[in-house]
Amino acid sequence: MPSKISLSQIEAAQTAWADGIISIGQRWQEKKDYQSAAKAFISAHYAYDYECGTVLFKPTKVQDQSFRATLESALSYFVGGNLSYAEDNGFALAPWRSITFENHGVYQHHDIATVMGHYEFTDYALNKTRVEYTFGYLSTEQGRLKIFLHHSSLPYRG
Repeated sequence: MPSKISLSQIEAAQTAWADGIISIGQRWQEKKDYQSAAKAFISAHYAYDYECGTVLFKPTKVQDQSFRATLESALSYFVGGNLSYAEDNGFALAPWRSITFENHGVYQHHDIATVMGHYEFTDYALNKTRVEYTFGYLSTEQGRLKIFLHHSSLPYRG
């Protein structure tokens, strides 16, 4: 039976995810190949290329095409430029100065972990955006965590 995913593995995956998003934006600002970096980021962090390739991804800043079931659609969300997803402006191109996770709870079962909480995105003007998230991680045979569930949304403003 596979062992449970540890909290330290989850936190390391969250840090690597945040660093990856920030790096894509930095590459864009420096006029470097940010699209290849974004593809590598998605391949490293999301399970589009693992087992059946199912990823349940509902990004924060979308309305018309709420769900991103393919690597191509996720890439469009992060870096824009795909006419099939006209509303995408490139979330990772903000660019972000920092991203911090605040985990509310973790459910672990064998080689699956689900985490929910808030993450905060800070841009270079020091504007902060607090977002609610749920990430589902699976552990590959090599022990790498990949995201199979990513749902994020802005908090309700009643």
